[in-house]
Amino acid sequence: MERAWIDTFIDHGYIDTFREFNKDPEQYSWWDYKTRARERNVGWRIDYFFVNKEFQPYVKISFILQDVQGSDHCPVGIEINIKDK
Repeated sequence: MERAWIDTFIDHGYIDTFREFNKDPEQYSWWDYKTRARERNVGWRIDYFFVNKEFQPYVKISFILQDVQGSDHCPVGIEINIKDK
């Protein structure tokens, strides 16, 4: 159900910034603690930054910091550059 909602969001013109910069599989931002999923890198990517097409040129990079520990989630981020536009 969640995946269908995200597909609809994308169909309305929003862009998954991470996928604009990284097409590699197995890039996750959440892992289940109970099953020790992080150790096996079996997770979900449930933390996103979406932008509209007009804002896309301002996004320099989008990233997931999988090596940052301390939660069942890891940080995700984007860098934007509005000075050059």
